[in-house]
Amino acid sequence: MDFFISSAFAQAAEGSPQQPSPIYNFLFLGGFVLIFYFLIWRPQSKRAKEHRSLLENLGVGDEIMTTGGMLGRINRLDEHYVALQVADNVELKVQKSSVAAVLPKGTIKNI
Repeated sequence: MDFFISSAFAQAAEGSPQQPSPIYNFLFLGGFVLIFYFLIWRPQSKRAKEHRSLLENLGVGDEIMTTGGMLGRINRLDEHYVALQVADNVELKVQKSSVAAVLPKGTIKNI
Protein backbone atom coordinates (compact mmCIF):
# COMPACT_ATOMS: atom_id res chain seq x y z
CA MET A 1 0.00 0.00 0.00
CA ASP A 2 3.05 2.26 -0.18
CA PHE A 3 2.46 2.98 -3.87
CA PHE A 4 1.00 6.44 -3.44
CA ILE A 5 2.50 7.66 -0.17
CA SER A 6 6.17 7.55 0.55
CA SER A 7 7.28 6.62 4.02
CA ALA A 8 8.69 9.37 6.18
CA PHE A 9 11.31 8.66 8.78
CA ALA A 10 12.08 11.02 11.63
CA GLN A 11 15.64 11.98 12.22
CA ALA A 12 16.88 12.71 15.70
CA ALA A 13 17.94 16.32 16.09
CA GLU A 14 21.21 17.27 17.64
CA GLY A 15 20.96 17.49 21.43
CA SER A 16 17.49 15.90 21.58
CA PRO A 17 16.54 14.23 24.87
CA GLN A 18 17.21 10.52 25.07
CA GLN A 19 14.68 7.81 25.79
CA PRO A 20 13.85 7.29 29.48
CA SER A 21 15.49 4.46 31.30
CA PRO A 22 13.72 1.06 31.33
CA ILE A 23 13.55 1.40 35.12
CA TYR A 24 10.76 3.95 34.69
CA ASN A 25 8.73 1.37 32.79
CA PHE A 26 9.13 -1.11 35.65
CA LEU A 27 8.21 1.55 38.21
CA PHE A 28 5.13 2.43 36.16
CA LEU A 29 4.11 -1.23 35.98
CA GLY A 30 4.78 -1.66 39.71
CA GLY A 31 2.57 1.34 40.44
CA PHE A 32 -0.29 -0.28 38.51
CA VAL A 33 0.19 -3.52 40.44
CA LEU A 34 0.04 -1.64 43.76
CA ILE A 35 -3.09 0.26 42.71
CA PHE A 36 -4.74 -2.99 41.62
CA TYR A 37 -3.81 -4.66 44.92
CA PHE A 38 -4.99 -1.89 47.25
CA LEU A 39 -8.13 -0.84 45.36
CA ILE A 40 -9.47 -4.17 44.09
CA TRP A 41 -7.91 -7.35 45.40
CA ARG A 42 -7.34 -6.53 49.09
CA PRO A 43 -10.84 -5.15 49.86
CA GLN A 44 -12.48 -8.07 48.04
CA SER A 45 -10.48 -10.67 49.95
CA LYS A 46 -11.25 -8.86 53.22
CA ARG A 47 -15.02 -9.00 52.49
CA ALA A 48 -14.76 -12.70 51.57
CA LYS A 49 -12.92 -13.43 54.80
CA GLU A 50 -15.59 -11.61 56.86
CA HIS A 51 -18.37 -13.55 55.09
CA ARG A 52 -16.63 -16.89 55.72
CA SER A 53 -16.31 -15.95 59.39
CA LEU A 54 -20.00 -15.03 59.53
CA LEU A 55 -21.00 -18.39 58.04
CA GLU A 56 -18.77 -20.35 60.41
CA ASN A 57 -20.28 -18.66 63.48
CA LEU A 58 -23.94 -19.34 62.60
CA GLY A 59 -25.91 -21.21 65.24
CA VAL A 60 -29.42 -22.53 65.85
CA GLY A 61 -31.67 -19.72 67.05
CA ASP A 62 -29.78 -16.93 65.28
CA GLU A 63 -31.90 -14.43 63.40
CA ILE A 64 -30.55 -13.81 59.92
CA MET A 65 -31.25 -11.96 56.71
CA THR A 66 -30.60 -13.59 53.33
CA THR A 67 -29.26 -11.81 50.27
CA GLY A 68 -32.81 -11.76 48.92
CA GLY A 69 -34.05 -9.85 51.97
CA MET A 70 -35.81 -12.77 53.69
CA LEU A 71 -35.72 -12.64 57.49
CA GLY A 72 -35.89 -15.78 59.59
CA ARG A 73 -34.68 -17.75 62.59
CA ILE A 74 -32.36 -20.72 62.08
CA ASN A 75 -33.97 -24.04 63.06
CA ARG A 76 -31.40 -26.46 61.61
CA LEU A 77 -27.93 -26.16 60.17
CA ASP A 78 -26.30 -28.37 57.58
CA GLU A 79 -22.93 -28.10 55.93
CA HIS A 80 -24.40 -26.34 52.89
CA TYR A 81 -27.99 -25.47 53.86
CA VAL A 82 -29.88 -23.59 56.57
CA ALA A 83 -33.50 -24.25 57.56
CA LEU A 84 -35.18 -20.90 58.32
CA GLN A 85 -38.40 -20.46 60.22
CA VAL A 86 -40.01 -17.45 58.56
CA ALA A 87 -43.47 -17.79 60.16
CA ASP A 88 -45.39 -20.24 62.36
CA ASN A 89 -45.21 -23.70 60.74
CA VAL A 90 -43.37 -22.26 57.69
CA GLU A 91 -39.81 -23.37 57.15
CA LEU A 92 -37.60 -22.62 54.16
CA LYS A 93 -34.32 -24.22 53.17
CA VAL A 94 -31.74 -21.82 51.76
CA GLN A 95 -28.11 -22.17 50.87
CA LYS A 96 -25.76 -21.22 53.64
CA SER A 97 -23.84 -18.90 51.29
CA SER A 98 -26.98 -16.77 50.78
CA VAL A 99 -26.88 -15.54 54.39
CA ALA A 100 -26.09 -11.83 54.25
CA ALA A 101 -26.17 -10.76 57.91
CA VAL A 102 -26.85 -11.95 61.42
CA LEU A 103 -29.44 -9.73 63.12
CA PRO A 104 -29.60 -8.84 66.81
CA LYS A 105 -31.89 -11.03 68.93
CA GLY A 106 -35.52 -9.89 68.89
CA THR A 107 -35.34 -8.07 65.55
CA ILE A 108 -37.95 -10.26 63.87
CA LYS A 109 -40.36 -9.90 66.77
CA ASN A 110 -40.11 -6.10 66.60
CA ILE A 111 -40.93 -5.93 62.90
